[in-house]
Amino acid sequence: MNDRDLVALVDRLRALPAESEWLEFKRNYAEPQDIGEYLSALSNEACLRSQPRGYLVYGVDDDTHEVVGTQFDPYSATAKGNQDLLAWLGAYLQPNPGVDVHIVDHPAGRVVMLAVGPSRNRPTAFMGKAFCRTGNSKTAITNHPEKERALWTRGDDWSAELCPRATLADLDPEAIAKAREQFLIKHPAQASDLAGWDDLTFLNKARLLRSGEVTNTALLLLGRSEAATLLTPAVAKISWILKDAENGELDYEHLGPPFLLAGDRLLRRLRNLTVRALPSGTLFPQELTQYDPWVLREAIHNCIAHQDYRRHARVAVVEFPDRVLVTNAGAFLPGSVNTVIEQDAPQLLYRNPFLADAMVELNMIDTQGGGIKRMFETQRRRSFPLPDYDLETVGQVSVSISGRILDERYTRLLMEQPGLTLPQVMLLDRVQKGRPIERDEHKRLKAAGLVEGRYPNVIVSGTLARATGDVARHIRDRGLDKRYYLDLILALLNEHGPVGRREVDELLLPKLPDRLSPTQKRRRVHNLLQELRRSGQVANLGSRTEPKWVRADPASSKA
Repeated sequence: MNDRDLVALVDRLRALPAESEWLEFKRNYAEPQDIGEYLSALSNEACLRSQPRGYLVYGVDDDTHEVVGTQFDPYSATAKGNQDLLAWLGAYLQPNPGVDVHIVDHPAGRVVMLAVGPSRNRPTAFMGKAFCRTGNSKTAITNHPEKERALWTRGDDWSAELCPRATLADLDPEAIAKAREQFLIKHPAQASDLAGWDDLTFLNKARLLRSGEVTNTALLLLGRSEAATLLTPAVAKISWILKDAENGELDYEHLGPPFLLAGDRLLRRLRNLTVRALPSGTLFPQELTQYDPWVLREAIHNCIAHQDYRRHARVAVVEFPDRVLVTNAGAFLPGSVNTVIEQDAPQLLYRNPFLADAMVELNMIDTQGGGIKRMFETQRRRSFPLPDYDLETVGQVSVSISGRILDERYTRLLMEQPGLTLPQVMLLDRVQKGRPIERDEHKRLKAAGLVEGRYPNVIVSGTLARATGDVARHIRDRGLDKRYYLDLILALLNEHGPVGRREVDELLLPKLPDRLSPTQKRRRVHNLLQELRRSGQVANLGSRTEPKWVRADPASSKA
């Protein structure tokens, strides 16, 4: 655009009644980090609002829209490490939507305009974190999962793209034979037709090809291992890593296509030991495997379906002695696991729709909304801890599947309480594991008489503990009366005073509730000592850093 066009564009933007989600006015230069976050938000909002560009405009007042001028020079400005600002921004905007810089000699003053392209195929992130706007406020896009989900539907489906260098010869015969078996399980009524289909017809019917052409999906699910290079620069790998209890690596293997066979290959790798449990109503132990094969396969196949293959990352299956951790690159599009469980409906969004459809045809995943819920129900039925989904890392989903019954009697009876809903069991499962729950979740559980204690230090209620026969654990979690701890301190000082804080800690810390963290326990000891000091029962003859606690003289305290 020439100078006149740029001035006209600035005036059109100024004429808008207010800043919009894809437009931000600034009077003067902002911090480099702030600029990067704004460009991420404006790029994402431009996509959602079907705008060709998002605009960050310097030299215009955001209230009056008057041109006030700016001295900001993006070409000479520097960022962290004295790097050139524009190069630094381009390096950390991923995927880079493109930023056009315009210096506008407006009649009312100098204006600098950064025009950012709309995001495509996925949210635009800055330094690994994506942003959006609500009105004229910038915020992390994770606070608005509906926007994040919408951005994944506003672009091309990589899994549906044709791979021009690939032919049917690049597909694995064993995988094709397995695909026919799985297709027959999914569509038993088509058995007679399937027998007469050649491979080309079958692969078209199974939604792996497009008009006879090989897709990225076909290579992922059925491709020969060496055909993975045809997907470059995308990465198609599943890494199995065996670790010991101290997180030391013992063994590993990297698996490429065909992913249709990867689930069984990984199950043969995983050590699925036998454990013994006592089902209710019997005195005879029952032998169970650590992991339910269907649960493991479902977790792995979900990662394959939702992996962002353009992130150059691998699906990771990490095996520990007591759990398996499965991780894929890409945000959790439903927003939260609770949403999936409570709605119990077909998932509306897939990162790779073409791939997901093909996996449904081959009986690899379930799009009726029951896959994740069935994982939870299966673990509940087996009296094992429920799957743990970790969605805290931006752009990554991890699920941990426990292979160890934390407390056999407590877990089994808790899961078998007939009046508990699955959402309640999920929350109680977190309480049992010592994991945090939200304040409103605590209120719901407390109203139902299932937990007690002051938030966030929550424990299972005494009523439920009696129902599960786990009253001893309940007492350990709840702790004893405060008077008991105070008397212990006084007895220590009577017999061995003066004593330092270390001696007091050695006496009390092992007796405090197990649910408290080490820091919380030390704080509790501090509060107990201060209560005794304020009541005149003890005194500190040392300093704050090196205290010497003794029993106070009753006579002197009265004086």
